[in-house]
Amino acid sequence: MRAGLPREARIRRAGDFAAMRNTSGRLGGRCFSVRYRENGLDHARLGLAISKRVSKRAVERNRIKRLVRESFRRIRAQLPAVDLLIMARDHAAGLPGPELLADIDLLWKKLMSRQASPALKPDDAAGTIAR
Repeated sequence: MRAGLPREARIRRAGDFAAMRNTSGRLGGRCFSVRYRENGLDHARLGLAISKRVSKRAVERNRIKRLVRESFRRIRAQLPAVDLLIMARDHAAGLPGPELLADIDLLWKKLMSRQASPALKPDDAAGTIAR
C-alpha cells in the first residue's frame, strides 16, 4: 500500500490551478495562504504552490510541501468537497516543522467551520462594506 496521496486527491491540471487563482474563497494564516472552491466531487483535492520566493533552496520548499501533504492526508476525510490551493508565505521557510503544522492545522479548522454553513461562501463575495 502506498502512503502517498492518490491521484484523485491532487489538483494536477494547469486549468484547475488557474481557476483557483481567479475565482475562489480565501483563508490566511501566519505561514500559509489558502484558496478554495467547491469541486462537485465527493472529496477534497490539494494543490501546492510553494514558490522560489519562499526559499531559493529546493530542499526547504520540498520540506514545506511534505509537511502540508502529510497534514492533508490526516484531515482529508473530514474536509468538505473542495479544491484547495495552498501557498506558503515568505517567512515559512525559516520556521520549524511543528510551527508550520500548527498553522496549517488552524487553517483546516477555519475551513471546516465554514463547512458548517449551508455553502462555502468565498471571502471576496459582495458584502455590505466596501473594501
